[in-house]
Amino acid sequence: MSSPAPASVPVAEKTFNSYTPKQGEAYAQARGSYNPSLFKAIIEHHTSTGGKLNTLLDVGCGPGTAVRALAPHFVQAIGIDPSGGMISTARSLGGTASEPTPIRFETATAEDLGTKLSPPLEEESIDLITAATAAHWFNMDEFWPQTARLLKPGGTVAIWSAGDAKMHSSMPAAEILQPVLEDIWIRELKPFQTRGNEIARELYVDLPLPWTISSPVAEFDESTFYRKVWDPETDEEFLWRTNTTTGLDTWEKMMSTISPVTRWREAHPDKVGTDGDVVKLFRKEIEKFQREAGVEEGKEWVKSSLRGVLLMVKKKA
Repeated sequence: MSSPAPASVPVAEKTFNSYTPKQGEAYAQARGSYNPSLFKAIIEHHTSTGGKLNTLLDVGCGPGTAVRALAPHFVQAIGIDPSGGMISTARSLGGTASEPTPIRFETATAEDLGTKLSPPLEEESIDLITAATAAHWFNMDEFWPQTARLLKPGGTVAIWSAGDAKMHSSMPAAEILQPVLEDIWIRELKPFQTRGNEIARELYVDLPLPWTISSPVAEFDESTFYRKVWDPETDEEFLWRTNTTTGLDTWEKMMSTISPVTRWREAHPDKVGTDGDVVKLFRKEIEKFQREAGVEEGKEWVKSSLRGVLLMVKKKA
């Protein structure tokens, strides 16, 4: 399989990194988990290619959603995130590995990968390193050498993300709403969309890999590169809550956790929570067109069609 071309290093992520514990809690409540089919695909590919199930490290773990789901497959699990607010939330929600051993949550970055922890993570001590909807914020030139240092021979890196979302065809007025909502996104949110957002929306086709970064990392085996795309028209849903109906209050809370929305609100503090709030602009259009389509007032709903991608890379045994 041909390798994607190198991409420029995304601007350092500051939105989620600065989350407070209150914001971390809101994020955990509003964001759904991933479909079990994703976790099954990760474990099956990891073990079928020689990977062991002793130690898991989740990088950019946020409130711990992914590591909490994968931890029961491992003897021990660690989640790291640069945001103290996210780690505070993750610790409050807890979770255990298979022993059961509590998941260890620590504040650390993808670029230092635990070298500053006390005690630091040991070299060649990790079986599987994961990054759930986070790698597009990493400096991959620094991330890949660190993963090579920590992974055991034959270990795996699994990176995944949701891509762009569309209105599901079964949603009332979906065909009319789609271009209207896209216009609001382009007009209001695109100016607050970073290169990291673009890499994720494009399903990681430009995410730098060990053999495409400025100083390639020879410890990884390009021939084992694995890529799987979830197509909502033919596959199981990528996120647990997609492909299901969602009330507008719940949908609004989820939209409020998206980084371009956070940055828009930081730039327009006087509009936050008012009818001019960017999320309210989306909501008003959904309400308008669905009522015209016959949906009773107060019962409008959203159903998304969301693509996703999983990348897996093996360290040479």
